[in-house]
Amino acid sequence: MKIEEVQSTTRQQRVAAHTHIKGLGLDAQGCALAIGTGMVGQEKAREAAGVVVELIRTKKMAGRALLLAGAPGTGKTALALAVAQELGPKVPFCPMVGSEVYSSEVKKTEILMENFRRAIGLRIKENKEVYEGEVTEITPEETENPLGGYGRTISHVLLGLKTTKGAKQLRLDPSIYEQMQKEKVAIGDVIYVEGSTGAVKRVGRSDAYASEFDLEAEEYVPLPKGDVHKKKEIVQDVSLHDLDVANARPQGGGNDLVSVMGSVLKPKKTEITEKLRTEINRVVNRYIDQGVAELVPGVLFVDEVHMLDIECFTYLNRALESSLAPIVIFATNRGVCTIRGTDIVSPHGVPVDLLDRMLILRTMPYSLEEIVQIMSIRAEIESLEIDDEALAALGEIGIRTSLRYAVQMLTPSRILAETNGRDTISLSDVEEVDDLFFDAKASAAILAKSEGYLA
Repeated sequence: MKIEEVQSTTRQQRVAAHTHIKGLGLDAQGCALAIGTGMVGQEKAREAAGVVVELIRTKKMAGRALLLAGAPGTGKTALALAVAQELGPKVPFCPMVGSEVYSSEVKKTEILMENFRRAIGLRIKENKEVYEGEVTEITPEETENPLGGYGRTISHVLLGLKTTKGAKQLRLDPSIYEQMQKEKVAIGDVIYVEGSTGAVKRVGRSDAYASEFDLEAEEYVPLPKGDVHKKKEIVQDVSLHDLDVANARPQGGGNDLVSVMGSVLKPKKTEITEKLRTEINRVVNRYIDQGVAELVPGVLFVDEVHMLDIECFTYLNRALESSLAPIVIFATNRGVCTIRGTDIVSPHGVPVDLLDRMLILRTMPYSLEEIVQIMSIRAEIESLEIDDEALAALGEIGIRTSLRYAVQMLTPSRILAETNGRDTISLSDVEEVDDLFFDAKASAAILAKSEGYLA
């Protein structure tokens, strides 16, 4: 008899380079803690970033820019992600790399503007008549096909909804049933159906099912209060880019064939015209004036900003002056270098007129103690057990080579420890990994000795 052990299907946490960053690690007065929310060291930079977060929250920094400058591996991306964590999930955060703008299909300036629009949110509040509750029944009712033959068609759907106050059974059109299938609505889900449009929105799974074993990590919500049929304030968060794309798509009607052909042929990525964006801005401003919508300026993070060229920089000057502009955080590890597309030398490879618009924030190299603390946090995040001697050795390696190389050594060290039948990474594992692999500086030294060729 063959017996197999079934692997658990619970979703494993994915660990990325900055998974441990949960915020800036500041106290109530805005002073940096030695270690807090995954951040270590860089006290001045973190406190400066805390001031920027306050400016963003009070909407006093729209259209301004921040430049994070520092050597590689000094925590520039970590700082930008910490700012995003401090602002919370409702504030748009759009990360990009300078080299992303070089596309064969779309203009550089179009990609920049697209990311600008992704980083600006619009919170729309509407009072709507809705039917809301936990789904207790979904019963499609079929009738004979009116065109004859043996087929049967769905004439309507019976939907049962219950709240804390009562329950109702609704008779819905087949089109609403199709929407429910797209949203993957099942019995036990909490949904609402708009009375006027029939739009279906799945809110989450009822918390009565929270103890159930689910293959996917579900969002559990409480059973709605009040009646099934009610007036409710619906809050929708969209970005300006979402509005651009929704309005740029060919609508139905006379262009049905065009839209079908477009979806079949999968055309190249189309650019959104300036005229369409201006029209959307006008409608958005009208909504804001009426109090229906609220603008949420987010953060656009452009890493490796020295990769942009002179055309992109001049476009950024104009984009930052727009009334609808997000907060832009640039990051670079270059000192004085040539501006791409010119023979002009400038600090950080950025034109001086654009540098004038920026607050510049410098990140400093980490000390030995800080590197050891970062390694300890990373080991905890990756669920690794490591002894103090091995941590100290990794700190020394981090000072000799770089923090990034030292972090990369953690997982190979664990594999060696497991191979030797141990659960804890020891000094011998770290030393063996250091012998097996070369860091960038060691590799460059070997190449320099052999005049650029590997002997």
